[in-house]
Amino acid sequence: MLETLTRGFTAARERLAGVTSLRDENVDEALRDVRMSLLEADVDLAVVKDFLARVRERSLGEKISTRVRDASGRRIRITPGQHFVKSCEEELAALMGPVDPELSRGPGGVTSVMLLGLQGVGKTTVAAKLALHLKEEKRRPLLVAADVYRPAAVLQLQQLGERIEVPVHVGAEGERPPSICAAAAERVRLENFDSVVYDTAGRLAIDAEMMAELEEVERAVAPASRLLVCDALMGRDAVNVAKAFAERISLDGLVLTKLDGDARGGAALAVKEVTGIPIKFIGTGEALERLEPFRPEGLASRILGMGDVVGLVRDFEKVADEKEAEEDAERLLEGQFGFDDLLKQLRLIQKMGPMREVLSKLPMFGQVADQVEEGQLRKVESLIHSMTPAERSQPDLIDKSRTKRIARGSGRRSSDVKELVQRFGQMRDMMASLGPGGKLSKIPGLGRLSGAGMPPDMDPMAMLSDLGSENAGPGVRAQARKRAKQRGKRKQARKARRKNRRR
Repeated sequence: MLETLTRGFTAARERLAGVTSLRDENVDEALRDVRMSLLEADVDLAVVKDFLARVRERSLGEKISTRVRDASGRRIRITPGQHFVKSCEEELAALMGPVDPELSRGPGGVTSVMLLGLQGVGKTTVAAKLALHLKEEKRRPLLVAADVYRPAAVLQLQQLGERIEVPVHVGAEGERPPSICAAAAERVRLENFDSVVYDTAGRLAIDAEMMAELEEVERAVAPASRLLVCDALMGRDAVNVAKAFAERISLDGLVLTKLDGDARGGAALAVKEVTGIPIKFIGTGEALERLEPFRPEGLASRILGMGDVVGLVRDFEKVADEKEAEEDAERLLEGQFGFDDLLKQLRLIQKMGPMREVLSKLPMFGQVADQVEEGQLRKVESLIHSMTPAERSQPDLIDKSRTKRIARGSGRRSSDVKELVQRFGQMRDMMASLGPGGKLSKIPGLGRLSGAGMPPDMDPMAMLSDLGSENAGPGVRAQARKRAKQRGKRKQARKARRKNRRR
């Protein structure tokens, strides 16, 4: 997600590593990397120029305090490179914000949302996601199927409504969208719904007929919020579409879909600056739960490769029981846990979303998230499932014969079992030795990660890498090369022994 932008800002940060002061020459070199990544991300040229000018002014025009106090009162040293990164982060957040993701309420306290957009951007799915979002806030939403032109659009919304247990209002055969929406608004009043989402029709391109019909719907229901749904993969075209819609209908915000598949991110950065319309929500996956209220500071932090702890905590709170999580975290940080606990944590991570998405929100793992494969979790699960209850609770019991049995039962190699046990032991020792931390303390096993740092012999990539795979990190690859070299020597020794026997 947004790899193009992250690559440019990472190159700029590395270029300033070790410099003692920010000068015109080194700042311009760093900004050159940033400029290239922004242009590759399809950000409007005028936006790029303004952004770079503001970052340059802040980097060179402010006095840097090399010693500051953190939230706990501890004095820490700030480098010129860190000051540059801070300037980039704040300017990125300002470029995309400020944003209020709350949905407005109309007369009677009803939250009415009208979704607009071109065909194929995901309006119907977003309608269901918004209804689920409202339902999670203890609201009683109604979905309205007003897209009568796209084949099976009404049926799709009905099926999505069944999945999330939200009623769907459907018009009569041949009824026009303005009439359907007006009837739905009356149903909201009569049946005491407190929120309603109108899924309107789109076209392959903006035309006068579509805009006239949307204006009719707007007059018929007077929605409290008019949200334009845009595909993040459209890049600069998303900005142009937003400008075209805004000329005819007053928009209150945007929903940016498919952001998880967007390597560039130009639409996310430029749309607010160019159109003045804020992004309210972002779609980060196909699952109906994958709709997030937009936080500019969180996305800015992820673009810079520094994770998004607040967003991670929010994801965790949706899928975990707080009391149980506290008990797990206490056991985890004391080093008193086994493979059953590890399996439980892995399943919890899977509930939070794709593995890469979760890791990209961790400050220490953002750089390696794209190298992690989803199949790694399944491999670990298969190994753990092949262990006996005693072996899961006491991994030290796993000797050579048990290793062979676990490998046969899981369809893996003995080396995979050994590597998993070794990594597990390292992780258990690391967790037991970590000191107190901040926001990550709400997540089991990560509570003290932020303040302590990694022990010098721990390789995060090795911890997360696919055991024995080509995607493994430097630490694992070095070990694999060493083992391959040893195997080669043993093979040569066997050949030599056979040769001597023949003589």
